[in-house]
Amino acid sequence: MSGSTTDSAPEDEQSGSPVTVEPSARAEDEKVAAVRRVAAAGRRWRAAQLAGCAALLTVALTGGSIAFGALRDGGTATVASTSPAVSPGLMASGDLDAGIEAVQAHLRGQPKDFGGWATLGLAYVEQARTKGDPSRYPQAEQALRKSLELKADNEQALAGLAALAAARHDFKGALAHADRALRQNPYSERALCSRIDALVELGRYDEASKAADLADERRPGIPVFTRYAYVHELRGDVRTARTVLERALSSATGPGDIAYVATALGQLAWNQGDYDTALADYARALAADDAYLPALEGRARAQAASGDRAAAIKGMEAVVARYPLPGPLVALGELYEGRGGAGDKARAGDQYALVDAWTALARANGVNADLDTAMAAADHGDRAAALRAARAEWARRHTVHTADALAWALHVNGRDEEALPYARQATATGYRNASFRYHRGIVELAGGDRKEAESQLTSALKLNPGFSPLGAREARKALKEMAR
Repeated sequence: MSGSTTDSAPEDEQSGSPVTVEPSARAEDEKVAAVRRVAAAGRRWRAAQLAGCAALLTVALTGGSIAFGALRDGGTATVASTSPAVSPGLMASGDLDAGIEAVQAHLRGQPKDFGGWATLGLAYVEQARTKGDPSRYPQAEQALRKSLELKADNEQALAGLAALAAARHDFKGALAHADRALRQNPYSERALCSRIDALVELGRYDEASKAADLADERRPGIPVFTRYAYVHELRGDVRTARTVLERALSSATGPGDIAYVATALGQLAWNQGDYDTALADYARALAADDAYLPALEGRARAQAASGDRAAAIKGMEAVVARYPLPGPLVALGELYEGRGGAGDKARAGDQYALVDAWTALARANGVNADLDTAMAAADHGDRAAALRAARAEWARRHTVHTADALAWALHVNGRDEEALPYARQATATGYRNASFRYHRGIVELAGGDRKEAESQLTSALKLNPGFSPLGAREARKALKEMAR
């Protein structure tokens, strides 16, 4: 987003009007600096340090699961581009902060405009996503509830609550709100999209596919196309996914939509080991928005996989400097380990310590660690903690990603017999994911099925030979040892 960096505050309790506060760019820099001080201390944090660094969560949590979480395994994110989150008029200038200020000014004069409050709530949700700041979510909820007070069951506010619940990873709540909104307006784009998101993230893929078909019939467009593509990718139908995303890109006009869809295409290509295409897609995304973090991270991963380690490290360092989230932190640490130069082991350890800091801060603030955190802990941290996190996530939802995370956490804790059914479930939909196949191959090998292990590990490397700097190396090592 360009333009103003003014933060937005909720409704003033005395006047009933929305208010604004001073810019927070310096505060966000201080949050990042605070966590880096934690990293310097490694695992020996003092309680005072944790309290002082807790604000980093307002930078990290949203982007970690939505934008970067998808990039960890090369999948396309299941969130919409910027345009459907708020009204077209609000986004016409491409400056969300300025648009929010305009809506706030309108509501000062027209405080009973239920549609204005719904628009403001949706804009806060979008602001949280683009800034990586979940502190906007209470503001969004307050605005959306205000809209419902003014007009019960209005579709705009219900759709906004669905989007808000999905952003908070309350997917059951998102589904319930989306269904309520669709009863009011069966053609609500936001509700149709949130319904797909919720069903996907709950692991109800058959229902998600039907929901995507219905949304495509009712409201074809970029938000629906990207979700439709992801549902097909989860089933292994990469050709349809790419065709739909290319269709979405051809209809995109704004820089935000172009960057979003081109990045999704890059992720899809990277997942299939087509690095040249991925790099071309990321280049198109960055031509539209040269600061778009998912594209910068994706490009670094593609550079690493295609052998340009120096550019990959430089690019990932730039991403981590802005948003030290688990996915890119682990990727950078593994790039350092893969390079193996003087001091690289310590550099990698610093990145993993930052992940540990992020996890500790999340728990200190009552936030459940997401799948990226569970996977990072399994490979580079507290394995018992990884298993607890993976079990908790599995209890909430049964997706291919949670199955894979639980399988791997069980494996690293020496519970391969228990891990095997989850590893097989993670690969059962046809989703073409090299990390999942690698994990299953290692679990199969630990369980004594060398033939299936060889098949899975070979398949992982054939699909995406650079899926992970360390994972790919371990897969080749295991195959070499089996061939002796």
